Amino acid sequence: MIDFSPIARGDIKLLEFSQGFGVADLKQATNDSIDFMLGLTRDLTDAQAIFLPHDPEANDPYAKPGEEHIGWSVAHLIVHVTASSEEWATYSSILARGLVYPAEPRLRYETEWTTVKTTAECIQRLEESRRIRLSYLDAWPDQPHLDVLRQLSPRYVEKFGEMNATAGFLFGLMHEVNHHAQMQEARRQALAADLAAV
Repeated sequence: MIDFSPIARGDIKLLEFSQGFGVADLKQATNDSIDFMLGLTRDLTDAQAIFLPHDPEANDPYAKPGEEHIGWSVAHLIVHVTASSEEWATYSSILARGLVYPAEPRLRYETEWTTVKTTAECIQRLEESRRIRLSYLDAWPDQPHLDVLRQLSPRYVEKFGEMNATAGFLFGLMHEVNHHAQMQEARRQALAADLAAV
């Protein structure tokens, strides 16, 4: 798994960090992350996959009314992180082909989390996301245009830095990896609640 801690600490911006990664590295990192999440999910019952954990820090101002402060289930986390990773994989393929892409419109679709009700559906979503992301990397030309940057707001660039194809792909992956601990905690609480009910 890629260690994104230098970025979290502010030691380096993602664009500079990304210079050490090629397409093969991005594919491996994608597989590593998805395999990690599959490992957390495969043995859950359907009830455990959709269990809403207690999360005192839950605060999502973009959530639907009434959902701003709920804990996120394993299923909810899966649809959220895969949507973001796919979004940035999409931008990466566009930038790699030498096409500038603006900040809007966003190319993001997130499955409605309440429609994912089984472990099998979680696994399907993860494997589907793997296929989508690896396909976007396959769309990169042999000589990607790494000098092409996405057009982002000055505020965004100040916070995260410039984004080329590699940095953009890693940005989505970093967001996903940053949710791994939350997913582990959701799984832990689901298993504990199930044991407590026995």
